[in-house]
Amino acid sequence: MMHYSGDTDGVLPTYGTKRWIEDLAWNKIGNYTAWVTDKQVSGFYQKFEGLDFVTVKGVGHMAPQWARAPTQALITKWIHREDMW
Repeated sequence: MMHYSGDTDGVLPTYGTKRWIEDLAWNKIGNYTAWVTDKQVSGFYQKFEGLDFVTVKGVGHMAPQWARAPTQALITKWIHREDMW
């Protein structure tokens, strides 16, 4: 399962989402790490057992509208289990 969040979202803040996920107490796999598209940092991700949490840099909860290319790359590569990190 993947949950992605724009990192500037004032309605659904990333910090609150991170706390909610941490409260699940699922095992972390790896470190909080940057992901890139077109050689630019597009956000950060943290893998857990059963969940990938991903932020999209510089947008709110309308990430597909305001960061179209990175969000599409994120979802497409995640669905096809391609490495983008």
